[in-house]
Amino acid sequence: MILLWLAIAVLLLPAGWLLLLPLRRARRVHAAQQAFEDNDSLGAENVRVYRRRLASLERGHARGELDDTALAEGRVELERSLLEDAEALRRSPLKAAGSGRVLVPVLLVAMVAGSLYWYQREGASGDLALAQAIAATPIHDAASFNARIARLRAEAEAQPDNAKVWMALFPLYRDAGRLDEAMQSLEALIALEGRVPALVAQLAQLKFFAAQRTLTDEVQGLVDEVLAADPRQPTVLGLLGIEAFEQARYPEAIDYWRKAIAGFENPDAAKALREGIAAARQRMASAGEVDASVALDSPATTAAAQDSQAGTARLTLKVSLDPALEAQLAAMPVSADEATLFIVARDAEGKLPPLAVVRTTADTLPLTVTLSDDDAMAPMARLSMAERVTLVARISASGQPAAQSGDLEGKLENVIVTRSTEADADVSHEAADAPLMLRIDHRVAR
Repeated sequence: MILLWLAIAVLLLPAGWLLLLPLRRARRVHAAQQAFEDNDSLGAENVRVYRRRLASLERGHARGELDDTALAEGRVELERSLLEDAEALRRSPLKAAGSGRVLVPVLLVAMVAGSLYWYQREGASGDLALAQAIAATPIHDAASFNARIARLRAEAEAQPDNAKVWMALFPLYRDAGRLDEAMQSLEALIALEGRVPALVAQLAQLKFFAAQRTLTDEVQGLVDEVLAADPRQPTVLGLLGIEAFEQARYPEAIDYWRKAIAGFENPDAAKALREGIAAARQRMASAGEVDASVALDSPATTAAAQDSQAGTARLTLKVSLDPALEAQLAAMPVSADEATLFIVARDAEGKLPPLAVVRTTADTLPLTVTLSDDDAMAPMARLSMAERVTLVARISASGQPAAQSGDLEGKLENVIVTRSTEADADVSHEAADAPLMLRIDHRVAR
C-alpha cells in the first residue's frame, strides 16, 4: 500500500503545482493590468468625439439648418451619450496582488482530500490488498496453505463487500475439505454477484459432496435452477454423472460426462471425466452390457451405432505449425501459452455437430493427439458415426470455437475414419497406423 500512496502523491504534486502557479504570477499580472488602466485613452477619445459632434451641431445652427430647440436637443443627446460611455468605462479599483492567497491552499487541501475520498469509494485499494495478501503467502506445504487461508479470511473480514476476496477464499476451503466454510464463502459470493449459474453450480457440487454424494432435495433444487438457466453447465452435468455412476446407472453417467466435457475449459477436468467414462464402460463390459448411449432416432444413426460396436473409431494426428507462421503466432495479442488450440473432427458432409474436439494451448505444438468417441461433444455426434471426416486445427487468440479473422488454421479433408477391434487391443494404435500429419499452414482471412 505504501507504493500506492506514493504514486498518488506523485500524481497530486503536478496538480498542486498548477493550483499554486497563479500565485507566482499574481504580482506580474497585477502590475500589467494597472499599467493598462493607467494608460487607457478610451475616455479621452470619447470626449474628442463628443466635441467634434457638438461643433458640427453648432455649425449647422450658424448656417440656419437647425433652430435653437434642435440645437438644445442635440446637445442634450450628445451629453447623455458621453455620460453613458463614461459609466461603462468606470472600473473598480484593482485589489492588492496578494489578495485571495488563502483560497489557493484551501483549494489544494480540498483537492487532496477529495481525491483520497473518491479513491477510497471508487478505487481498487481492496483488490491491491488482496493481491498483496496472496503474494505474501506462497503455498508450498500444508502450513503455508493454512497461512494463506488465514490471511484471506482476514481480508474477507476487512472488506466483506469485495467479491474477489470470496472468489479466492472458497476454493481454498474446498480443497482443504472444510466444506461448511467453503459453502459459507460461496454463498457470500453469490449474495454479491447474483445467482450466476456457474456459482450456483459450484454450491450444488459442494452440498452434494457434503451430503456424502447424495442428491438431496436441496441439491436437486440447485441443480434444477442451474439447468433451467444453462442446460449445458459442465459442473452440474459432472455432478449428475457422479451420482449416476454411484447408483450404477453407467449409461446415464457416460451421457452426462460427455456433455460436461464439451463445456470444460480445464483440460485436467476433461481428462478426469474421460477416465470416468472409461471406468463406466469397463463396469458395463464386466456386467455384459453394451454402451447404448448413441441416439437411435434414425436409420442412419442406427447403422452408425452398429458400426461403432464393430470397432472403436479413432484417428491419431500429429499437429504442427508451419515455420512460416511462427512470426504471426508471436504477433498475436496473447502469448502461445494463452492462445487456444482447437483440434476438431467434422463429418465430411457437414450435417452433424463436431464429432470430436480437443482443446489445448498453442505452446504444446507440435503434439500428437488421438481423437475418439471420448472426445465427442454430444452422444448424437461421435467419431464412430462417420466414414470420412474433415480435420481442422486452429489457433485462436480469442478462445472462441468459431473461426475469427487472424486465427491460424490447417485442414485435412476426406479423411477415412479407422476402427480397431478387441483383437487389436494389445497393439498400440501408433504401431498399427502412422499418425496423420496436420499442419497449421494459413491465416484465416474473414
